[in-house]
Amino acid sequence: MQYCSKCVYPISAAQLEISDGICSACQTAEVFESLSNEEWASREERFRELVEGYRSKDGSNYDCIIPVSGGKDSFFQAHIIAKKFGLKPLLVTYHGNNYLPEGDYDRDLMRQVFDADHMVFGPSVKVLKTLNRLSFNLMGDMNWHAHCGITTYPIQIAVKLNIPLIIWGEVFWDIAGMYDADDFVEFNARLRHEHALRGYEWSDLVEVSKGDLSRNDLLWSVYPSDEEIRNVGVRGICIGNYFKWDPNQHTELVTKEYGWKGAQVPFERTYRLMSNLDDRYENGVHDLLKFIKFGYGRGSDHASKDIRTGYMDRSTGIEMVKKYDHVVSQDLNHWLEYVGMSKKQFWATADSFRDPRVWWIKNGEWWKENIWGGSSSYGEVHLPIDKQDLYKR
Repeated sequence: MQYCSKCVYPISAAQLEISDGICSACQTAEVFESLSNEEWASREERFRELVEGYRSKDGSNYDCIIPVSGGKDSFFQAHIIAKKFGLKPLLVTYHGNNYLPEGDYDRDLMRQVFDADHMVFGPSVKVLKTLNRLSFNLMGDMNWHAHCGITTYPIQIAVKLNIPLIIWGEVFWDIAGMYDADDFVEFNARLRHEHALRGYEWSDLVEVSKGDLSRNDLLWSVYPSDEEIRNVGVRGICIGNYFKWDPNQHTELVTKEYGWKGAQVPFERTYRLMSNLDDRYENGVHDLLKFIKFGYGRGSDHASKDIRTGYMDRSTGIEMVKKYDHVVSQDLNHWLEYVGMSKKQFWATADSFRDPRVWWIKNGEWWKENIWGGSSSYGEVHLPIDKQDLYKR
């Protein structure tokens, strides 16, 4: 295993490249961090000119759509768009049925503090449970439904209500440094399909459901046609291209200005209290699966971000990885009950997605190399004997 020498990401992180010891995410973040105040002022003016072109001249429609979960970043987006620039947004939320209590509170608070209309959509709970099981078995990701809903339903609403401008939050560069600071990346169907949806569409889930799902169960997941999008002129921009993106500062701002609440109970797999309150599994069993597959988790994600922005040094980040990444969080039990699955079934399926670049089998246990040196075991092997040869050293 190769690790970035600046942050704590391993080479197995999605789409990551390491050059001269530094990962692509750190290299791109360094460019963003080096932008001058004058450059950010210029970008803000560019944003102002862009959104003015979409402002409803006669008040007959919304000025834009903001896809929101109710998290600190959603509040920051609405703060900039509604308060600072005076636009009239339509807030649109995909509700995946897994909100934490604080997440419910924050989501509902948005409508009040921003004087904004808010559309909240949630699929049938029965359908969601089915999708949880199917996508876990198919791709090792029970949250496919959430990735799909978040990146599909707002576009459907944009088409149906003839609202061309959708304003998203962070730029996708901080995942793996896929884009340059001057790219001004915008949302597109390819990014949605290949990254958010893991290359699967609603039709794939209907097919593997063997009759448990039909198209009319998944109408919310059907992406509009190219013709529909062109007719409306739908465009999805990222506010992080125009305003410096700092989740720690966002949290301080929205807590003070709007009474936003972070998690009241610490998470088991990360030290942050302000992330992913809209889905109890994002910081839990969903992230555990990332560790099982690729050997890193939320401790690595959040520490790497905080290292890049100067809130944490690398040695402290390594301690966060050591403390959090491997933890089997208690929400696993909640999810197993939610979908009706045994722990034996879960681990047998989860093990089948392990990356052989990361994991090997020794004495009936899974082993991997650690960023702090040496190797350690992380749980017993549940794979059938005939599938274990790939992982033996």
